[in-house]
Amino acid sequence: MSFGWSNRVYALREQYHYAWVVVGTGTTLRVTANFVSQAFAVILVVLQQDFGWTVSAIVLAQVLRSVANALLSPVAGWVGDRYGARRSLLVAATLYVVGMLLLSTMNQLWQLYLYYSVVLGLAQALFAVNIPTTVAAWFKRKLGVAVGLQQSVGGMGASVTAPALAFLISLTGWQVAFWIIPAVGGVILFSLLAFFHSDPADRGMKPLGADADDPAPVRPDPAAAKLRSKVFLQHARRTRAFWNLPWIHYLGCVGHSIIIWHVVFFATTKGVSLPAAAWIVTLYTVTSVSSRLFIPILADRWGAKTAMFVPYFLQGVTVLLLFWAESPWQFYVFAALFGIGFGGEMSAFLIANRQYYGMGPVRSIFGFQHLGSGMGMAVGGLIGGIIHDFRINDPTPLELFGFITIGGGSYDLAWVISIAASLAGVLFIWMLEPSNRVLIPDWEDSLPKDTESSPAAT
Repeated sequence: MSFGWSNRVYALREQYHYAWVVVGTGTTLRVTANFVSQAFAVILVVLQQDFGWTVSAIVLAQVLRSVANALLSPVAGWVGDRYGARRSLLVAATLYVVGMLLLSTMNQLWQLYLYYSVVLGLAQALFAVNIPTTVAAWFKRKLGVAVGLQQSVGGMGASVTAPALAFLISLTGWQVAFWIIPAVGGVILFSLLAFFHSDPADRGMKPLGADADDPAPVRPDPAAAKLRSKVFLQHARRTRAFWNLPWIHYLGCVGHSIIIWHVVFFATTKGVSLPAAAWIVTLYTVTSVSSRLFIPILADRWGAKTAMFVPYFLQGVTVLLLFWAESPWQFYVFAALFGIGFGGEMSAFLIANRQYYGMGPVRSIFGFQHLGSGMGMAVGGLIGGIIHDFRINDPTPLELFGFITIGGGSYDLAWVISIAASLAGVLFIWMLEPSNRVLIPDWEDSLPKDTESSPAAT
């Protein structure tokens, strides 16, 4: 009888663990902070029509934002490991509100680069690295479910943001819209951060799924956290996964950034209206929910290396449909299929880190992976803009490798590069170590004895 009662208590403790509050608040934080960046395809059309700037000039803002996000991501992870995620996110929320309010006053191209690319790029780096790694720190078990829920629900944001932003701008104009968004978003961000704790130790708790004999929670000492992070990185850099995972993220983001930055604009050049084209974003976001949810769960069960193959392959081959897309329904079919690969492409990295590096302080490693991601977004988005502007007045078909001919559309070569990048990611995944064992299980043996049992600031 007592054994059955203890099992029920344990089940209730797992079901109502504070870790699930962290998942919910973290997901809402990400959706709020990404409201504008997820709908950049809409902004591209609006600014091009309002100011007459070239596609490449506007896309350069997103490129610079991605570069800023990429270069600052390792720093964001470093700050989170040493000072706690919550403090870094308070800074991020402040930058988000300030950057969006400044954006509402924009009338010159350089202001778009400064406010959107630099200020909001720094905020994005802090959010993108420290929210998911904090969620991971709260789970010793069920990490795949937690990451899947966060990725799938968080990914739904773009399904709402693109048509919502298009509607809001049509209703109020973009200047007023860019004032309303931070006013509402700022309240949400600062309110939720009161409940978003960096580490289970902050509430005197253990991670969900911790064993009874696991060490009691201890608030991390900044000096000890700094030393642990330094020693951990020294060991992690000797693994192949440390270097391959950023490249995999880079190639995946090159593959999909060409699409998500340009497909709405491309559809409008085919005669599709902006409101109808905005639904392309909604469709690929909605269909991405399934892979955002299930790829982390499958990665948790089968291994991240195995689970990552399929979405990278799907993300690449579905782009072939764009060579023939002309009408809205054709773009919608493409979006529905592309979204499955797109959603799964980015969903297994936290699981891979756990499988390769255990419960170590991985914020800095995740930051390096986001360096690859951000640079991939920048390169892919820039490639699409440059190719469009270069090819727009030269519709002659292109010959590749002497025997492959593609049409003369202004984006055709960009679609080829997108496909090649995604499939190259498959090759780099194949080169990873098996994900069924921790690669550096004894890294803590290199720590001084008085710091071995002190948890990192995760």
